[in-house]
Order: sequence, then C-alpha cells, then structure tokens
Amino acid sequence: MRALVCRRYGEPEDLEVTELPEPEAGPGEVLVGVRAAAVNFPDVLVVADKYQVPSPLPFVPGSELSGEVLATGEGVSHLKPGDRIFGVCSTGAFAERAVLDAGQVATMPDTAGFAEAAAFGVTYRTAYHALRSVAGVRPDDWVVVLGAAGGVGLAAVDVSRELGARVVAVASDRDKLALCIRRGADAVIDYAREGLKERVRELTGGGAHVVIDPVGGAAAEQALRATRWGGTFVTIGFASGTIPKIPLNLVLLKGVTIKGLELRTFGVHRPDLESRDHGELLDLFAAGRVRPHIGATFPLADGAAALRHVADRRAHGKVVIEVR
Repeated sequence: MRALVCRRYGEPEDLEVTELPEPEAGPGEVLVGVRAAAVNFPDVLVVADKYQVPSPLPFVPGSELSGEVLATGEGVSHLKPGDRIFGVCSTGAFAERAVLDAGQVATMPDTAGFAEAAAFGVTYRTAYHALRSVAGVRPDDWVVVLGAAGGVGLAAVDVSRELGARVVAVASDRDKLALCIRRGADAVIDYAREGLKERVRELTGGGAHVVIDPVGGAAAEQALRATRWGGTFVTIGFASGTIPKIPLNLVLLKGVTIKGLELRTFGVHRPDLESRDHGELLDLFAAGRVRPHIGATFPLADGAAALRHVADRRAHGKVVIEVR
C-alpha cells in the first residue's frame, strides 16, 4: 500500500510517499480502506518531534480518517466489512490502509461525505469539550474565538452557535473574517489592524464571558484582558508557535478562571463528560447541524504540501488528504 512516511524528524518536505506492507487487524481492531484523512496542526508537531507524545521512527503521520471497513479483528461485533466509518488513531491515517481501535470508530451518517467525516472528529470534539464541559457556555454568553478561521476555530464558532452563545471571531485577514461571518459569527475582529482588547469590550458591552484560544502568542494576553470579571479563558493549543506567559495579577484582579483542554487525555480524567459530549456531538453531526468547512484538498502524493499548508497557517477551515 502507499503511505506518507516520516523516516526522520523535520519539516513536512522531509516526508515521502512510499510502499509499505499491508497491515492486519488484531483483536479489538478494524482494518480500514482509507478514503480521506484530515490534517491537524499537531501532525506538523509530531513530524518535527515537538509534540507532547513522541512517535518512534519510522511512522505514518495522521490521526483522523474516514473510509470503509475491510476486515475486523477478534472481538469486534458492531462493525462489518463494507461499513462506512470515521475515526481517530494516534498515527497512521495518511495511507491507503489503516488499523484503528474499534472503540475509536463510528459509523458515518448517510448525509455526510468522506471528506466531511474525516475532518470532523478532532476539531469538533476539541471545540465541544472546551465549550460545553470546560467553559460551561450558556445561552447569550459572549464567546471570543481566537484563530477563528482555522479548523478548531470554525468548529468553536459552530458549536457556540448551537449552544446559543454569541460569537466574536478573531482572525488575521478579510477573507478569513468573511468566512467566519458566513459560518455564523455575530461579530469579527481583525487583530492585525484593530486593538483586540478594546474591540472585544466594545462589541460585547463589557467583555467576553469565555475565550477559546487555540493559538497562543501575543493575542492570548490581550484576549484575557478583554474578559469581563469572572470570565473563563480556555487554552487548547499554541498554533502560533509561542506559549504565552500570562501575568497572574490579571487573574487576581479580574477573577478570571484559566483552564486547559488536551483532547488526548480529557476522556481519561472525565469519562462521564466525554461520553455525554460525544453522544450529543454525533447527534448534531448526523442531523446536519454542524459540518466542517473543507478549505483545501490534496492527493496523497502531495501529502507533504498539505502539512505545509497547515504549518504556514494558510488553512481556512480543514485541510483534507484524499486517498482514493
């Protein structure tokens, strides 16, 4: 089978498409014929060996995919060959075949395409847990979303809308801001041209109830300063490449709660909330209430270019590698 392989840590351009042996499903696993795989910013970090959990060389990057079940391992009874599925894995998605834990696989809604299903899981689970369970967003809350035109950002705009909140989308150019408006944001801020703190306070009539930050960098402190007293700031990643250093006096003076969400371990610590959120989110997906925006697609042969597109923060919504 063809696969995009990382043989040495480095840049996306160091990846190569090559032939690998066909994998087999073991007990509790499913073998999937991959139709589409989504690129996430952590994939870039994994290839560079800068992620929290290293992947031993060589490996096939990619953590979420969609496709058809080809075979099931011992003990798997809820899936059968031919089922259209989507799911997540630690690595291995950027290939023609992949083996997944059957517990990390869901059947695709009839209304969804393979690209949509592949692009749904990681970003929407992150956004839903952050807003529903970590921040506890309520109807009419003002939610400020940093990096709002990215995969997690647009998912946060969608989920905030479904929870009845009002959204201020923050991004860096007019095309991205226009996309956020089309996706349901109530207001937008171009942080490259406007003062983030002042505009948030002006638009929300006193400050944000919740800030969702997948970006980090200089905007994080300004967004924290733009919260109202008693607000909640949720950090979920550092796509800017810079981990901010927050002055704790701001937390003291504003009574702000700062929380973090790591998708990989959320279910380990709060399996009750993970289960509830997962069920609610799948219902929304099946009903067509939430759908990822696919901003760019690449063939497997150009998989390295897909990762570069995400690494350079040029993605509008999700980037998908179409395998076949």
